[in-house]
Amino acid sequence: MQQHPTPRVPARTTAPLYRRGRRRSALVAALLATALLTTAAHAPVVRADAPAASPEAADCPSVLAGKARCYTGRDAQGAHYAIAVPTRWNGSLVVHAHGGPDLGEASDPARSTGDLERWAVMVKEGYAWAGSSYRRGGYGTRMAAADTESVRRVFVDRFGRTGRTYLHGQSWGGNVAAKVAETYGRKPGAYDGVLLTNGVLGGGSRGYDHRVDLRVVYQYYCGNHPRPTEPRYPLWQGLRPDSTMTTAGLRSRLRECTGFDADPAARTPLQQRNLDDILAVTGIPERALESHLRFATFTFRDIVSTRLGGRNPFSNQGVRYAGSHDDRALNAGVERFAADPAARRDLSFDSDLTGSISLPVLTLHAIDDPTAFVEHESAYRATLRGAGRAHLLVQSFTRESEHSGLSDAEYATSLAALDRWARTGHPPTPRSLAAACPAVDRAYGAGCFYDPAFTPAPYASRVLPRPGGRHWPAMTAGQERAWSRIDGVGIAP
Repeated sequence: MQQHPTPRVPARTTAPLYRRGRRRSALVAALLATALLTTAAHAPVVRADAPAASPEAADCPSVLAGKARCYTGRDAQGAHYAIAVPTRWNGSLVVHAHGGPDLGEASDPARSTGDLERWAVMVKEGYAWAGSSYRRGGYGTRMAAADTESVRRVFVDRFGRTGRTYLHGQSWGGNVAAKVAETYGRKPGAYDGVLLTNGVLGGGSRGYDHRVDLRVVYQYYCGNHPRPTEPRYPLWQGLRPDSTMTTAGLRSRLRECTGFDADPAARTPLQQRNLDDILAVTGIPERALESHLRFATFTFRDIVSTRLGGRNPFSNQGVRYAGSHDDRALNAGVERFAADPAARRDLSFDSDLTGSISLPVLTLHAIDDPTAFVEHESAYRATLRGAGRAHLLVQSFTRESEHSGLSDAEYATSLAALDRWARTGHPPTPRSLAAACPAVDRAYGAGCFYDPAFTPAPYASRVLPRPGGRHWPAMTAGQERAWSRIDGVGIAP
């Protein structure tokens, strides 16, 4: 029988202020647990006694060959997961929340194994790693948070108590990991810190407003999504439920209207003007135009038609579009709609963040991220400030321009700094991170691109705010408590 590594749990050093409460009486711990259950009353709950198959040994990605033992399995809710334990394990664990959301009904086992390969740097740094593929595709932040907490429990059940446990979320996974921290992070001993990288931190009710704008602005200029000869539907649906359009079909329509993937010299004057107007009005980078339109088409359909029963959570009422060659005509002709209040509430309850955290949070964000704009960090800081928790947040920024991956040296530097913060109570600074990275990069050669002086502009400077949309949190802790008492609130798992 294969031998499984035994956790080597390092002794905890002096606990910082935000962790001293864990040493108080069992009564205080019970009260915290009760508060958590009240807050998450309608969230998908992971049962501690739910039966699940034990992890099975599996091949590691080639980048970890000889460096770790890997395992895969499926939890009690049907979510596939992957686990890696380094041969030289430091006793601590990183629980990963993946981005997306991927579409489709089934849990995809390749997602967690692929993410293990992508973030193998964390295993190389000595941390065990566990990631869930989530029980299904499609939107559902609380569902994904529950499945992320589930894989942590699977790990502990199999390998025992860890020295420390950290959350990591990338892209939409940043939203998921932040939700895990709010929902499950108050349980004593569950998590010790959070690393959010290129995170979608504006939440669902505001985080996709730029894609709402893209959907209507695109249709105003292009008129081919839908075409005049096709069945009409409100654009907030993204795509009508019975449409058979594929991503290739959408790309063809985008090319037809804008020539976006052609040499500029090959575009017609009308294509170039359409492209210029769409980009100028929405602020979306040209290289990411297709991916944003895919989200505003297929993921919007999933949110509206599959998750919210056909109800509309989106609005562009009161938005003044600017930057085109004729703003007056655009604002007069663009499709307008208002959100269904209950649908907006359900999307907000599912995905918006209250900022009610008790863990140190370190973020890392590419300044030129074309997908999750860096201004999401301003939204998150405003959210934590509104909740009185800004002292638990340190944000760092890099002169990079990719969304799906940053420098391995920066991931390793961030994780080491978060671990030090959790152990000592002394937070890093953007300058200390930049100073530490070159020594770490000797092992990776990936480069260090920190910009310690950078501060992102307000979220409203990049994404046109809706009336009342300048105040954060988008969902307060009081709203979350009140909404949790409504039967069926949110998005079903």
